[in-house]
Amino acid sequence: MIERNEYLDTLKRFKDKDLIKVVTGIRRCGKSTLLDIYKKYLIQNKISNDQIISINLEDLKYNFITDYMSLYNYINNKLNKKKKNYVFIDEVQLITDFQKAIDSLYINKNIDLYITGSNAFLLSSELSTLLSGRYIEIKMLPLSFKEYKSANNENITNDELYLKYISLGSFPYTLQLETEDDVGMYLSNIYNDIIIKDVMIRKNITDENSLKKIANFAMDNIGNLLSTSNIANTMTSDGKKINVRTVEKYLNSFIESFFLYKATRYDIKGKNYLKTGEKYYVSDLGLRYFILGRKIGDFGHILENVVYLELKRRGYDVYIGKIGEYEIDFVAINNKGKLYVQVAETLKSSDNKTLLRELRPLQKINDNYEKIILTLDKIPSANEEGIKIYNVLEWLLNQ
Repeated sequence: MIERNEYLDTLKRFKDKDLIKVVTGIRRCGKSTLLDIYKKYLIQNKISNDQIISINLEDLKYNFITDYMSLYNYINNKLNKKKKNYVFIDEVQLITDFQKAIDSLYINKNIDLYITGSNAFLLSSELSTLLSGRYIEIKMLPLSFKEYKSANNENITNDELYLKYISLGSFPYTLQLETEDDVGMYLSNIYNDIIIKDVMIRKNITDENSLKKIANFAMDNIGNLLSTSNIANTMTSDGKKINVRTVEKYLNSFIESFFLYKATRYDIKGKNYLKTGEKYYVSDLGLRYFILGRKIGDFGHILENVVYLELKRRGYDVYIGKIGEYEIDFVAINNKGKLYVQVAETLKSSDNKTLLRELRPLQKINDNYEKIILTLDKIPSANEEGIKIYNVLEWLLNQ
């Protein structure tokens, strides 16, 4: 088991707090394993087995739990009336109206409650309203590059490991598979489960072919400014007529299932969010590689995808920056402020134009928040007029 310490530490901090712990993320990113590790931690800290109630609703042995009432009754009948109970429910969204059971369990002060889910419906407006102020969300992603390195036993360089990371993907179980073909089969199954179980069945979509075309189009265009009308027009010109509303529905379904992430644009000078033009990033690059293959000249957008996900892991809301006629790759915002990020596969050029091109948008920003450039170039950290330049692999591993 790979101990996901960042997430595990959060669970430990909120143990016995009067809050529901909600772990969300794409299927197979490690949510169930995280809870298994946490349950072992509880046992090591004098919590007995009879205080732990654990249900994985994808396991057929729980197929008798068909609605919120049977879920509630099953747990209620197992409660230890004399001790604190630690209740874990995996993939809770599979039960219709599950929030009613969760709400009733929550008001029992003898329960510390943990739930997981593979789509954002968990925290839809209805549930958020019902549980307002009574939950914390732990947003889980597949392995970071730092976690991937710590779990990889091969004696290889960081550059070699990075190529493996973006090719074979970052789902934890891929590290146990011996061949690239095996990884491909595993990732293809995850992809099909997302398409069929997380999107088609949940959203009552019947056109699997169009759905996959939209998924593939978005993956093929990571890092490019897109719009739903642009996607619809491109597909229609390729002979597959589809309207804008359908494209929007499909994309939102992929976002809800944590398969895709959307970065909207932020006007730095006007300090407002723009309604047109957005970029999409895929939650795991291995999925993209095995579904679409690797393209020459695509490494810049792949690197951008890696940095985007890392910023999300570090707790930022991430936007595409606009200042005048220039674009900033990422404006990362949290409760402490902002971080401006430019991402470049390389800064090397005979006339220094590449470096100047990456510096120029950052130089246009007048505030005092940190500004950085990340590159795959093997260079020591540098500083150009207050703009810091890092080797991106060192940045991924050391911060």
